[in-house]
Amino acid sequence: MSSLPSVTAGATDGAAAQLAGLLDSAMDAIITADEEQRIVLYNRAAEKIFGWTAFEMIGQPLSRLIPAHFHKVHDVHVARFDATGVTSRRMGINSVVHGVRASGEEFPVDASISQLQTPEGKLYTIIMRDVTERVRAQQELAAFAAAASALREQEKTRIARELHDELAQSLTALKMDAIWLRDRLQGEPAAAAKLDVMLAMLDGSVAATRRIAADLRPLLLDDLGLVPAIEWLVQNFTQRYGVPCELEINEDLELGEPYATAVFRIVQESLVNVAKHAAATRVRVNVALEGGEVTLTVQDNGQGFSPDGPRKSASLGLAGIRERVQLVNGQFIVNSRPGNGTGVEVRIPLAVDLPVAVDVPVAGPSR
Repeated sequence: MSSLPSVTAGATDGAAAQLAGLLDSAMDAIITADEEQRIVLYNRAAEKIFGWTAFEMIGQPLSRLIPAHFHKVHDVHVARFDATGVTSRRMGINSVVHGVRASGEEFPVDASISQLQTPEGKLYTIIMRDVTERVRAQQELAAFAAAASALREQEKTRIARELHDELAQSLTALKMDAIWLRDRLQGEPAAAAKLDVMLAMLDGSVAATRRIAADLRPLLLDDLGLVPAIEWLVQNFTQRYGVPCELEINEDLELGEPYATAVFRIVQESLVNVAKHAAATRVRVNVALEGGEVTLTVQDNGQGFSPDGPRKSASLGLAGIRERVQLVNGQFIVNSRPGNGTGVEVRIPLAVDLPVAVDVPVAGPSR
């Protein structure tokens, strides 16, 4: 346990000593700063996490524990927190925050901040936990998911090629032979009728084979690129469901893997969701390249839903899109209200090294 001055700034009464002991036995770092953002309390866990002793840190600015490029963000956060008057809240609601050790190493922490008004002025107490191992495990899991997805994509591409190049062509050859037989059996009505049935079945089999191949892997994407593939996707959506779909996309847009596949699949799954759930009469798709990142929006005028409401059982539509976005380190936002349609917005940074392919099996159309 650290000495009493290290955590109580010189207090000597018994209650303060007991409090000091409790603070020093805590597993999490506990640091208190005054209104001038100077440290007045610094427990043993903080010494262990940051590598500075309490003797070194008492009276020092809190910014010494924060990476320099986060100083402005921290100042804004504290100012907003002070203005709200809220007693306590978590820092970094959507992500971890970062500290800096005595060695200069930056590391991620979970942190919560509280404020207390005292006769000597306001005090801010921050409780922090080093989550380096947790973040590393999450990164390793994400890398594994991306690599596994890349392997699945390679296998799906191979199967799709075989379906398209071998099975579909064999079925087409059978169809041509059946037509040849039918033309030579004009005097055999029963046989000709049977061949007509066979031809219809072959037509259906060819169409099904091509559809399955396209679902496994859009060969149009590999052969002609992202823009023609999305144009085909939008046209196919309108033809199949009778819902007008407006597409805005730069004709010169070219993306390498895994981004091209990710964007195509996100648009595909978003349109499947619209067809299944939205009851929309109009859809708009926008894909653009802005400032080193791809921005993608799919907006419908359908019935909408409450994003904060309970998710339907077996509802994987938006979850599948979210997974794809995470695999390319993107941001995913859903804007929707009952009766006001739904908008899916995705932002994907391009300056990231990722596995060559990103794809996961398309789940059943659901939100």
